[in-house]
Amino acid sequence: MKILLVEDEEKLANALKHGLEAAGYAVDIVTDGKKAFSRISLHRDDYDLVILDLMLPTMDGLTICREMRAQNITTPIIVLTARAEVETKVELLLSGADDYLVKPFSFVELSARVRALLRRPSESLPEVLCNGRIELDAGKRTVAYDGMPVPLTLKEFGLLEYFLRHPGQVVNRDELLNHLWDFNYAGFSNVVDVHIKNLRQKLAAAGGEGILETIRGVGYRLRA
Repeated sequence: MKILLVEDEEKLANALKHGLEAAGYAVDIVTDGKKAFSRISLHRDDYDLVILDLMLPTMDGLTICREMRAQNITTPIIVLTARAEVETKVELLLSGADDYLVKPFSFVELSARVRALLRRPSESLPEVLCNGRIELDAGKRTVAYDGMPVPLTLKEFGLLEYFLRHPGQVVNRDELLNHLWDFNYAGFSNVVDVHIKNLRQKLAAAGGEGILETIRGVGYRLRA
């Protein structure tokens, strides 16, 4: 899962990014309102959630919400605001925000709200995802094959979750990079292949030999 964090307070942005990445999300930070809206418009399919500060330079969070919804961008939005007035909260929700948090807030609460929104994607998939003998619990961050635990790294877990949310579909490397690595990622080109190889070996060791297929020249597919 990939999150765009739009926040101009550097310390807060870095702290939230660190916490969210430790929870297994890929996170991009943008500190300017207009740049954030441009990123969202150009990469609308890359982000699963936007965490948006209300007060931003060049374009405020309320305007970004309205413009996103006017362009039929349905990505869920959590707004961070220092304003606790009822009128502000109502205006945010009417402008297209899915949720809001009043500053200061605890990271635990933000994390819970992120998970709650990500349980409600457009496909309305449940938090526990199953495909044959594989069962993945997105909330508990656990994977089992035939009821036996399969220990995965955060990236391996993210890959498997993405495949489970697109069962039977061929997914290419760029799509996986866009959804599981942040925008500034500049690592070696076969990073996806390495993580796929490790995930495939762990699934095979648990009994799932051949379930994760390589479609030569195209990408990968988890057999439905």
